[in-house]
Amino acid sequence: MKELAKKYGIPTAGFEVFTESVAAKKYIKGFKGKFVVKADGLAAGKGVIVCSSKEEGLEAVEAMMERKIFKDAGKKVIIEECLEGEEASIIVVTDGKDAVPLASAQDHKRTLDGDKGPNTGGMGAYSPAPVVTDETMKAVMKDIIRPAIDGLSKEGIKYTGALYAGLMIDSSGPKLLEFNCRFGDPETQAILPRLKSDFVELIEASIDDEIDIASLQWDERPCVSVVISSGGYPGEYKTGFEIDGLDALEKMKDVYVFHAGTRASGEKTVTAGGRVLNVTALGSDIKDAIDRCYNAVNLIEFEGMHFRRDIGYRALNRR
Repeated sequence: MKELAKKYGIPTAGFEVFTESVAAKKYIKGFKGKFVVKADGLAAGKGVIVCSSKEEGLEAVEAMMERKIFKDAGKKVIIEECLEGEEASIIVVTDGKDAVPLASAQDHKRTLDGDKGPNTGGMGAYSPAPVVTDETMKAVMKDIIRPAIDGLSKEGIKYTGALYAGLMIDSSGPKLLEFNCRFGDPETQAILPRLKSDFVELIEASIDDEIDIASLQWDERPCVSVVISSGGYPGEYKTGFEIDGLDALEKMKDVYVFHAGTRASGEKTVTAGGRVLNVTALGSDIKDAIDRCYNAVNLIEFEGMHFRRDIGYRALNRR
């Protein structure tokens, strides 16, 4: 992804790629300022370590490349400058020539309130993200999405389906942090309840080379989704605990529960993963959506459950 961005002029952080820990460590010792160490492969959303010191960077390289905490995903690492600003997610659906963006969203990666603690696959999201103005969205499509799709085409790849762009936005505009070849989790749980158009028709348009005529209609109300996780996630955690309260949520209007790490055990629903549930709610404004979502979250109970209590705080601060 970084090499594609560099080749086709997509704005992103400066970077170097390493396949040997000795070379990676030598590079870190000469680095100034904050930087990021990324595992090149899939690491369940946890393969990104932001380092404020060289010591933290050296430890990250040892963990990924020598102790192999992400197995083969850490055989190759990317070390890049740390971009500052506010993160946002833009997901588009493309037919390989044109692309239609879904509504913007913002994820909350860290496990604890105030964006503290280790990175996770995502602890909650909301849509729309106020940081993504109309001007910013135009810049994302023109400077990031369009060059990526055209670049892939020039490389002999007709890319169709969902393309997820993780962005850092500052006063100079949006910069690419990552691409994912899928819908975002948990962003999609906050986006799709706002979609009034037929989702199947959108997917068919991407298959039939007709994205250029697709037009999406959106519910103007914001949507908030809170992840309820097992205690200990993203580290070690226990599963198999009965989940109470799901029946009560079924009766709540404009509230949705997306199951992630659950399984049926007889007539009970029990935990079966790190991120267990996404409790999601629409509201008249962002505060109402947040309040309605947490009212629903507070009806759920299982042993060791954990969730952040500040999902959507950046949008509240922008009101």
